[in-house]
Amino acid sequence: MGKRHASSQKFLALTATAAIVVPAVSPIGVSAENSSFKDVPARYAEAVSYLTDKGITEGLTASQFGTDVSISRVDAAIQLALALGIDPKGTYKNAGFTDVPKRGQWAVNALAEKGIVAGKKAGTFGAAAPITRNETARLLALAYNLNIDESVTKTSFTDVNSKWAKYVDVLIKSGVTKGKTSSRFGADDHLKRGEWALFLHRLSEKPAKEFDLTVMHGNDTHAHIENIARKVTAIKEVRNAKPNALLLDAGDVFSGTLYFNEYLGQADLEFMNLVDYDAMTFGNHEFDLGTKPLANFIAKAKFPFVSANVNFTSDENVKGFVKGGISALPANGKVYDGIIKEVDGEKIGIFGLTTAETVDISSPGAGVAFEDYLERSKETVAAFEKQGVNKIIALTHIGFKDGGGDNDVTLAKEVEGIDVIVGGHSHDLLEEPVLESTGKEPTVIVQANEYNKYLGTLDVKFDENGKVIGHAGKLIEIDAKQEDGTYVLKDDAEAAGILAKYKPAIDEKKKTVVGKTTVALNGERADARTKETNLGNLVTDSMLEKARTINKDTVIAVQNGGGIRASIDEGDITLDEVLTVMPFGNSLAIMNLTGAEIRAALEHSVKEAPAQFGGFLQMSGLKFTYDSSKPVGERVQTAEVKTAEGYVPLADNESYVVATNTFTAKGGDGYEMFGKAYEEGRVSEPGFVDWEMFRDYLQAHPNITPGLENRITDSNQ
Repeated sequence: MGKRHASSQKFLALTATAAIVVPAVSPIGVSAENSSFKDVPARYAEAVSYLTDKGITEGLTASQFGTDVSISRVDAAIQLALALGIDPKGTYKNAGFTDVPKRGQWAVNALAEKGIVAGKKAGTFGAAAPITRNETARLLALAYNLNIDESVTKTSFTDVNSKWAKYVDVLIKSGVTKGKTSSRFGADDHLKRGEWALFLHRLSEKPAKEFDLTVMHGNDTHAHIENIARKVTAIKEVRNAKPNALLLDAGDVFSGTLYFNEYLGQADLEFMNLVDYDAMTFGNHEFDLGTKPLANFIAKAKFPFVSANVNFTSDENVKGFVKGGISALPANGKVYDGIIKEVDGEKIGIFGLTTAETVDISSPGAGVAFEDYLERSKETVAAFEKQGVNKIIALTHIGFKDGGGDNDVTLAKEVEGIDVIVGGHSHDLLEEPVLESTGKEPTVIVQANEYNKYLGTLDVKFDENGKVIGHAGKLIEIDAKQEDGTYVLKDDAEAAGILAKYKPAIDEKKKTVVGKTTVALNGERADARTKETNLGNLVTDSMLEKARTINKDTVIAVQNGGGIRASIDEGDITLDEVLTVMPFGNSLAIMNLTGAEIRAALEHSVKEAPAQFGGFLQMSGLKFTYDSSKPVGERVQTAEVKTAEGYVPLADNESYVVATNTFTAKGGDGYEMFGKAYEEGRVSEPGFVDWEMFRDYLQAHPNITPGLENRITDSNQ
């Protein structure tokens, strides 16, 4: 792992994660009634049973444990030695104490040899004397190798002096005792046998070795780096609190803004190198321009890439960077199936996956093959486990519940051994981690939306066998503002300076003319949200044309009016105007719907008519009439789908392929019928950005003259 850039700011309100959530499991108790001793109250019962079951003591008599009787120093030594597993028949150096009875000599000698006990004065151990609570603190702290803080010279207890403070302090921190009262430890009080039983039992219950891992993650940033200086601040602040946190990217750094068009990923890469990413997997958009820009990106990366199901063997551009297999010492700018990162002495396996849809929705070329993601995942997990790795992260670009043939939920259900899935591709805003518990062990799934809007953070607690036993996650909003309108996160000065050198070329590029219109294009808010507009027709025509290159059966495209934000004057159309019309960067989604679902969507579209509604649908390949005077839900009168032979009636029982944006496809603006299709896996997300599709359409159709075509008609107007 490269050098970490520390932040000087205190990590306060932007704490990356909440406390780890682990169910509180109460131990199975032993009731006083189950003990043969008559003097053992319930609070001591389990501890006494532990000591007697382990043969550490038999009690004073058959009926009396001696709970309230002081324990002598020699008896404490004997019981401690037995609790530590020291062999009573072993041979130990004579400590030279003359007052230790024969029955306890082995124990005192063994403990003295280990430096755990010392005598009261020269030649005597003080064997018969009661052991005090101060002495007990020292004895147990040394015997159980507790983490003694040598700098401690006082505690909150008024009766503990500097000689004993560090031992009392560590006993309390270890949960062995709280003291007798808030101000008094009982330093010189004689320790009772019941208290001794509690202390030994608590120390014997060594917690299973648990491990906490923190992961920072992002996905689908798509060259949105205008806010990158704030994101760098967030990363540094998380690292300030969690220095060993991993930083992962789930793909689609490429495409989406003019920064990519101008710099082909190199601008993004400079920031990724700045903050020391630990690994990245490939998104489908990394292949949009073939593999040459991707090869240049890999070559200059100061971090490794993971990709278990993308085969570059026949690709001349990338194959030279591919190492394959699993590496515990991954090199920067190289591609592996998976890598092993060591964090706080624990091995973490990370492997990558890319959606097989890439072949259809991007341009990887004939030299790149996408292998079955489930089979390759099983093989890779097995390879990790063979190397003793039992904490495994899948870094994926296959979508959360994407209907394109592969997704994270299916991966979690079908492949055993994956503990965490850091996902991308579907741009999901998972405000809290999703726990999939179908298999033998649970899998935590996270995703951080899109466009550098969030830095995802995840804390995971593992048990000693690598099983997830607790998790907590949070998305840090990069563009969050305070009441005065200023950003919560301040720009990182170094990152802001880097961005400044890229920005002038982008500002100039916005002036680029991408098309020309012979008429004004109407994108007025009041019109786009209430009726058919020529700009709405143009936008949906561009969406439909692009969708048909992916799925030739696409017949309809719909766009929510709220996603059209401005008009365009007659004449030249610049990139700046295109970006003003479509500022959100919504991505393409392709849905399989029934005619009945489309009809229900049309009813929803006009439910507010003639009033404005952001969900009012502009459309291509479809036309309908409605009556705004009718009751809501009964307004649609006719609906027709455009075919090669002309418009034909929409059939409720037939299936149709419909293009829209991912916001609407996931149920945005109340389109529950679309959201249901998404949940059922009937929506694929090729990921093309709306403004880019519109730009490409304008360039392919110069001097456009769009008009109104009676696609939407209110018979009441």
